[in-house]
Amino acid sequence: MAKEFEMTDIGLMSYYLGIEVKQIDDGIFISQEAYAKEVLKMFNMENCNPISIPIEVEKKLSGHVKEGPIDRTLFRSLVGSLRYLTCTRPDILFAVGYISRYMENPTTYHFKVAKRILRYLKGTIDLGIFYPASGDMKLVGYSDSDWARDVDDRKSTTRFVFYFGEAAFTWTSKKQSIVTLSTCEAEYVAATSTVCHAIWLRSLLKELSFIQDELTQIYVDNKSAIALAKNPVFHDRSKHIDTRYHFIRESIAKKQVQVKFVKSEDQDADIFTKPLNRETSTKLIIKHWNKPSETLVIHMHLNKLDTLMFFEL
Repeated sequence: MAKEFEMTDIGLMSYYLGIEVKQIDDGIFISQEAYAKEVLKMFNMENCNPISIPIEVEKKLSGHVKEGPIDRTLFRSLVGSLRYLTCTRPDILFAVGYISRYMENPTTYHFKVAKRILRYLKGTIDLGIFYPASGDMKLVGYSDSDWARDVDDRKSTTRFVFYFGEAAFTWTSKKQSIVTLSTCEAEYVAATSTVCHAIWLRSLLKELSFIQDELTQIYVDNKSAIALAKNPVFHDRSKHIDTRYHFIRESIAKKQVQVKFVKSEDQDADIFTKPLNRETSTKLIIKHWNKPSETLVIHMHLNKLDTLMFFEL
């Protein structure tokens, strides 16, 4: 590009739009530590007590709570600030997406839940995403759904995450547009959305000369949903499902994707699906997303107990 355009080399990128970048021989580590500290300060939470998980296990929010209203502008400002943090903090994606559903008429109840996320950030301020310098260029996806979690309209939520080699590079957590009648159907709808995204990613990677010759594996933790996608015997039982959600069957027939079963405890998309306990949440964070560029020890005060979490390259 320097031969074609007049350019100035200012060295390796270290900071861009609130994202801190650390580049070493083994890979790249990105985080938003400085931005997270600004958010804590903005909402007077810089001296708050840290906690271990962003949202309570089995927590179910509702828009019909008998608590006083909160300033909408303040609540929306907090949610918007947290939204930008999900660029490098997928571990808070579910919690942030959950509270963002109540921006129209927020109450003090919803504001307390949002402030809990800030307390979680206080204890995990150094976390980010590590992209290793790996030669593995295989695309792999994980799909999950939490059936009828929304207590107001009983809609499920689609979650997926894709890895390119060892690095997680795209993820989502979105409420489904229809009401599903079973866990199988909710997982099937989520898997279809995941497959659609996989087909688009395969096309994009082809344009970038990273052709995926092998089938893209999609991991789902529901055997009934996998059977519905693969076995024609089940087709008569799924006539009520919108035809657009049967796209997954065509993609399997074309040998573009392969849907495989994975145990729930090994389901990487689980962290985007529902509140998890401290052990499960920490396991997923250490395993996949938040690996810094060097050994890092984070000292957290959790429930008046000192806990050490080690993240090693």
